[in-house]
Amino acid sequence: MITAIVLIKTSVDRIPEIAEAIAALDSVSEVFSVTGTYDLIAMVRVPQHDDLADVIPGRISKIPGVEATDTHVAFRTYSQHDLEAAFAIGLDA
Repeated sequence: MITAIVLIKTSVDRIPEIAEAIAALDSVSEVFSVTGTYDLIAMVRVPQHDDLADVIPGRISKIPGVEATDTHVAFRTYSQHDLEAAFAIGLDA
């Protein structure tokens, strides 16, 4: 699974509506409204690298009010949830 972190600049008067439209896309797992240079951050997860082109410029960038995107592809994912699951293997609850 390929994970991309998409930083999104939007029309500030439509942030909630744009966030909901992005979150409704199949390959988007979360959308965060944030402070700073960008208005939203979306987590995109797709099976193949080529699928990013369909999701980010093909769908996210075409949502009315999305002004710019900056995409970062993850090399590796580290998660506290993964660590907890690994240490729990073989333990009875």
